[in-house]
Amino acid sequence: MSAPFLYRAWVAASMVLLPFATFIETKKLRRAGVTVLRAHEKIGHATEPREEGVPLVWFHAASVGESLSVLALIARMGVHLPNAQFLITSGTPSSAKLLASRLPPRSVHQFAPFDAPGPLRRFLKHWRPDAAVFVESEIWPQMLRRTYATGAKMAMVNARLSDRSMARWRKYPKSARYLLEVFSLILTQNDKMAQGMVDMHAPADRVARGINIKSMAGPLPVDEDALFEARAALGHRPVWVASSTHEGEEQAVLAAHKTLLETHPDLCLILAPRHPERGTEVMNLIAGAGLSLTRRSRGDMPGGQVFLADTLGELGLWYDLSDIVFLGGSLKPIGGHNPFEVAQSGAYVLSGPHVAAFTETYGEMETLGAARIVADGADLAARVDHLLRNDADRTKACTAARDFIEGRTDMLDGIATRLISALELTP
Repeated sequence: MSAPFLYRAWVAASMVLLPFATFIETKKLRRAGVTVLRAHEKIGHATEPREEGVPLVWFHAASVGESLSVLALIARMGVHLPNAQFLITSGTPSSAKLLASRLPPRSVHQFAPFDAPGPLRRFLKHWRPDAAVFVESEIWPQMLRRTYATGAKMAMVNARLSDRSMARWRKYPKSARYLLEVFSLILTQNDKMAQGMVDMHAPADRVARGINIKSMAGPLPVDEDALFEARAALGHRPVWVASSTHEGEEQAVLAAHKTLLETHPDLCLILAPRHPERGTEVMNLIAGAGLSLTRRSRGDMPGGQVFLADTLGELGLWYDLSDIVFLGGSLKPIGGHNPFEVAQSGAYVLSGPHVAAFTETYGEMETLGAARIVADGADLAARVDHLLRNDADRTKACTAARDFIEGRTDMLDGIATRLISALELTP
């Protein structure tokens, strides 16, 4: 199939935009503490060797959640492919930092190259992937077609596009078909998305419903020394967690906490905003609500009426301290956040009503008693109060959360085997 006009136009535009994108992205990575050497991975200069004589399987993900979601899948594929090397690419410094401590054996991380001819040529010449797996919505035109041109077998897992994105692609059927035909297998999160990919002109015989592989990721890492210190600081105080909150949500959470303090005066709220750089803003909200606080970015441990957990990479630690976790991004129309990480810790999940990104997941979890959707801050306070007062109900809810996760782990081997077959890799 010849390249459609839109693809050729994007190739030309990317060559013009590359110098500007390189300057902006390098500056952003440097501000985040990334070395100049590693920042040059964005223009295709590898900083890790490719092992000779072994197959290389490349996984490309966007950011933290997508990157971490494939780790368990890579580990499982590694059991079947004991001689393979695995490459993970992502675009954000936060994903690079978290992956550094969690990479499976025989795996390396690099920043994804720009979707432009020069960076991709250098990247593909060095890494020579035998197979490539793209996660969720990573549809970069040149990355897909240039990888396909090398002869590498390709798959998409956890495929998920917004209704708006799918409608946009349907307006350009030739371009959509040109990009999606590269995949030997497209595994979607649900039946609706499978039909959506077919409607976007993906080859119907290569599209199948999979599962949300974010449910397969292992528990978040926990620093055991820090966990011991945190538990010592809390003593016997009851604790609940509100994590991944966004602007406009902390006020409702803090109001709920003030209500709870009336009947649970020693209760501690661990508040972990989605973006730690909002720490000072959230601290001012806590102080404005008349609540005492300690702050993790100052080196504090939980204390006061609210503990502001404004650091990156420590959510697993805070989840281990409580049986009750409220997930933000859900009281506002943001789409919700990953409930699997909470359930992996054995905690009960509370969420607001705006969970478009995880509708089916929350439906299943609510049916099993592993999660509960609350309408607003007042409903949140009432639910947390009930769980604090009723040990049996809280224990039952946490058990349901663990059962939910255990029920999905058996599916992982099937997904790994299916990918290995579709990518024509030899076990």
